[in-house]
Order: sequence, then structure tokens, then C-alpha cells
Amino acid sequence: MRRLAFLLIFGLGGAAVLIGLGTWQMQRLGWKQDMLADIDARIAAQPVALPDKPDPVADRFLPVRAEGVFGAPGLRVLVSVKRVGAGYRLIFPFETSSGRRILLDRGFIPNDAQPGPVPEAPVSVTGNLHWPDESDGFTPAPDLEAGIWFARDVPEMAAALETEPVLIVARDVVPADHTVTPLPVDGAGIPNDHLQYAITWFSLAAIWLAMTAFFLRRGRAKTKS
Repeated sequence: MRRLAFLLIFGLGGAAVLIGLGTWQMQRLGWKQDMLADIDARIAAQPVALPDKPDPVADRFLPVRAEGVFGAPGLRVLVSVKRVGAGYRLIFPFETSSGRRILLDRGFIPNDAQPGPVPEAPVSVTGNLHWPDESDGFTPAPDLEAGIWFARDVPEMAAALETEPVLIVARDVVPADHTVTPLPVDGAGIPNDHLQYAITWFSLAAIWLAMTAFFLRRGRAKTKS
């Protein structure tokens, strides 16, 4: 009987822990969905003038509009786009009409394509401020000689191009360069795997309970014999 009691307590206790983890993930799912809805609403808001001192936290995804001219040289960030393949994000210095020098993510070109000449005339840019967190311990160092990077590291790119550590990801550039496809900011790239995690924990809880029932039944059979 002690063995059966131990199995029952162990089984129910383990299942309770797994169910608790699944419930916590469902709570996290609700939080993440609210956060994504807030981000999507913020991204789609009416653009404003570029703040004097943008904050990487408070002004992340802020829609802005700026006028100015492209600087040189630019750099390329290696990326992959679904149903298109490998290519590059084009990052250029952008000198605003107020005299500031910031970074501008113009958009994407396929690996085997060449962009058109950089416009010399002033352009109007609408986009979102962004400080992407794309670098980790496995990200290769940029090839500075070729101007090819493997992640958008705003402070490092700003140092290389001698700009403020401020990046506008273009949504619309007027006049448009049709050789470059804008890759505007959206919430799709923010991971939201909490439902899958919850299903995993609840599934493990069900398996744990099934195994507990199996061992209890087996233990009872041995006791009767």
C-alpha cells in the first residue's frame, strides 16, 4: 500500500506541476497577444517628425517621416526572404534636411540583383524607428572591406558609417526606387510560441497521468496476487 500511495502522490504531484506550467504559458500567450496588438497599432499610427533624441525603448517602432538625401558609402546586411531567397538589406547614411546624419534601411534586393543608382536628389521617407536585436554569439563579424554584414547592429553600423545610432526602416520612399523592395517593420518577426509550449506541457501532463494510472493498476494487480 505504501508503494501505491507513493505512486499516486508522485503521479498527481508531477501532473500538477506540468499543468501549472501549461497554465502559465497560456497566461503568457494572452500577454504576448496584447503586446503584439499594441505593437501593430503603434507601427500603423500616423508618422511624426523624427525626435531630437530617440530612445531605443520608448521610441521603438515609432512611425516617422523625414526628408533628406542619401549619403555614401552604404552597406549590405545578408538576409533571406520567404519565396524569394537570399539577398541583402541596403543600409545607407541619410542626411536629413535639418542636418542630422542617421541610418536608413532602404529595403531588399535579391542576391543576384543590383540596385539602381543611389538618388542624388532629396527624397521623402516614411518608416519606423527600430533597434533590431539580431546579433548573438554565433553572428559572424562583418566583412568591412566588402561592406557586408550579417545582422543589423545599429550602434556598430552607426560607428562604421559615422551616423547617429538611429535607424529608420523605410516603408515608403518618394520618389521610389523600384529596384529595391522595402521590408517595413511589422509584428510578424516577433516570436509567439507560447501556445505550442502550453500544448507541450498539457500533453506531458496527460502522458504523466496515463503512466501513473498504468503503474497503479499494475501495482494493484501485484498486490492481489
